[in-house]
Amino acid sequence: MTEPTRRGGISVETEHIFPVIKKWLYSEKDIFLRELVSNASDAVTKLRRLASLGQYDPNGETYRIDVRLDKEEKTLTISDNGIGMTEEEVETYICKIALSGAFDFIQKYEGENKSSGIIGHFGLGFYSAFMVSDSVELVTKSYTDAPALRWVCSSDGSYESFSAERNGHGTDVILHISDEEAEYLNRNKISEILDKYCSFMPVEIYFTDADDKKEEGKEETPINDVSPLWLKNPSDCTPEEYKEFYRKVFHDFREPLFWIHINADYPLNFRGILYFPKLNNEYESIEGQVKLYYNQVFVADNIKEVIPEYLLMLKGVLDCPELPLNVSRSYLQNNTYVSKVSAHIVKKVADKLNSLCTTEREEYEKIFSSIRTFIEYACMRDQKFYDRVKDSLLLELTDGTFTTTKDYLERAKETHENTVYYASDKASQAQYISMFTAEGIEVAVFANPLDVQFLATLESAYDPDVKYLRIDSDVAKALKTDETAEENKDLTALFQKVSGNEKLKVVFAALKDEQVPLLLTVSEESRRLDEMIKLYAASGMGFSMPQATEETLTVNTASPLIKKLASMEGEKKEQMASYLYRLSLISQRKLGAEELQQFLKDSYTILGGLE
Repeated sequence: MTEPTRRGGISVETEHIFPVIKKWLYSEKDIFLRELVSNASDAVTKLRRLASLGQYDPNGETYRIDVRLDKEEKTLTISDNGIGMTEEEVETYICKIALSGAFDFIQKYEGENKSSGIIGHFGLGFYSAFMVSDSVELVTKSYTDAPALRWVCSSDGSYESFSAERNGHGTDVILHISDEEAEYLNRNKISEILDKYCSFMPVEIYFTDADDKKEEGKEETPINDVSPLWLKNPSDCTPEEYKEFYRKVFHDFREPLFWIHINADYPLNFRGILYFPKLNNEYESIEGQVKLYYNQVFVADNIKEVIPEYLLMLKGVLDCPELPLNVSRSYLQNNTYVSKVSAHIVKKVADKLNSLCTTEREEYEKIFSSIRTFIEYACMRDQKFYDRVKDSLLLELTDGTFTTTKDYLERAKETHENTVYYASDKASQAQYISMFTAEGIEVAVFANPLDVQFLATLESAYDPDVKYLRIDSDVAKALKTDETAEENKDLTALFQKVSGNEKLKVVFAALKDEQVPLLLTVSEESRRLDEMIKLYAASGMGFSMPQATEETLTVNTASPLIKKLASMEGEKKEQMASYLYRLSLISQRKLGAEELQQFLKDSYTILGGLE
């Protein structure tokens, strides 16, 4: 048996470091493979750097990392042909510097329930191997052609060094997997970890399993893409490349609506691609997924501290080399670089929307209905975002076309200056829509639950000079003629009686559409308050009963039916008034059970009296 050239212990003071590693990093143990492959990648990067400085002649060699699984031997090996180490460097970098922060590690994490963000903070990347191993071997040879070294360390911290043989420079890290961690001898498990953490590392990675039979002539294929799309210039990327990258990373075969390629240099220095996913409907989950990378090494895919919460529906990748590899949530929350990255992302999203609206208007209109809710919410949450995109906010009109608010108001100067009329339900409000369009008044559509709150924000915070009125709240004002309409106290009392509301407000006006006898309207303010209270009640936030809305019944004195009703007497007059009143209810909202029963009764009575 070869005698060791050196024996030692990692540190007397930190003799319990390995049990602590196993205990406090247990839930994150998959990360050990990322750490070891990252170390291998760093070793290759360092050698490439020396070659670029003329201090090393690569002589055409191809750099690579190999991950080899041997279930029978119970080993997992990570090999590279990078810079390698001498015996002195192993003693310095592995036995000393790699654990220089061990004391701080124990003091900070022992006694805390900490499950992430630990490895790397204290130089523990290499020693993460002991989370799954009984012992770890290191076979390394320096690029300087110094003698190769075999270094063996057990989980109690004792180690031995031996002379060794190795073909070429680089390092092999051999993990002897413990019986308790036998899952890491499963090829599917290792493939899954490599795919998650190493898919875009800058050095080609090859994974082999000793159980696999080698096929003659079969070409080796790396498991990673060393030149991910986000590193390329946007002008060099095709739409199909963006879509293929999206499918590969997120396994979503629906095409994204659009994407944003970020290439930020000094002072931020980060890159990425963000996608706006296509949703099947507005009720589908809007939880996005933005993967965070550090120099092409996967860090996390839940980075709400980097993406503003109102843009969390986005999917994509961000590569931020200014962040530490093992970033913690508290670090993200309090880091100025992160806040600047977040602000830059918001700006890029706004710029993209403006660009689509300006240069690709037809495509923008096709997707606007899908992104409208998210844009409205973002505007409500961030006034700066609203200020950036306000000219790109589109109004969908009842005829299916789109226009900007600015253009809508410009056309409305002659008829309803600084007022936007809208419908919330094209089917139930069809009568009102036809009356408005007959007069050349455009009607926008605001049909989503968020729209009312968004309109309130627009009026109160951003543009108080512009009013948004639902078409059934201001019909008389918009559609009445200049003809003077006299009040009829008998009809007022009659409609208050048949409605069952003695306080019903009844007004008289000559409308341009003579075919409509009555219009029931609810004031914009009253209806919005009622809708908000109902929303809060549904979410369990109080207000168990909605407030009574302020209804106004407009009697159209230009209608032949109203003129006929005014001349009628007795029971038939009351039946006709009741029938006409409930017709106005139908055009305004859905009838209640008692209202529908009365409407049917009046209908049968009137029809029965026909000769």
